[in-house]
Amino acid sequence: MSLPASTTTATQYAIHAVSSIPRDTDGPVFREPWEAQAFAMALALHARGLFSWPEWAATLADEIKRAQAAGDPDTGETYYRHWLATLERLVVEKGVTSSESLTRYFEAWDHAADRTPHGEPIELRPGDFQQK
Repeated sequence: MSLPASTTTATQYAIHAVSSIPRDTDGPVFREPWEAQAFAMALALHARGLFSWPEWAATLADEIKRAQAAGDPDTGETYYRHWLATLERLVVEKGVTSSESLTRYFEAWDHAADRTPHGEPIELRPGDFQQK
C-alpha cells in the first residue's frame, strides 16, 4: 500500500527537518503502532501550522535532554516517547488543550484499558472520566 502523495511529501520533509527520526532506506521505522500514530499526529499538526519543524526539533531536543537528565539511557528505544512528550508539550504551550485535560484523558484511557478484555477494542465511556 502506498501513501498519498501529500503524506509522502510531508514525511520526506519531516525526515529532512528532524534528522533524528529512526529510519531505513524506505523511510521512518516504528517499533509499535502507537509510534506511527504519534508521528502522523505531528505531521498533521505541522500541516495545520501549529509549529514549524525547527520549533519541533528544538522542543524534541529539549525533551530528550530532560529524559537523559532523569536517567534515560538513550538507546533509541524511547525515541517516540520523547516524540509523544514533545507533542503533549506543544499542544499545551500553543493553547490547543491543557495539561489537566491531557491527564484527564490519560487516566480515562487507562481506566478503559483496565476494563477491556485483551484483544478487544478500547472504547472510552463517560464513566471512564470519573475520579478514581
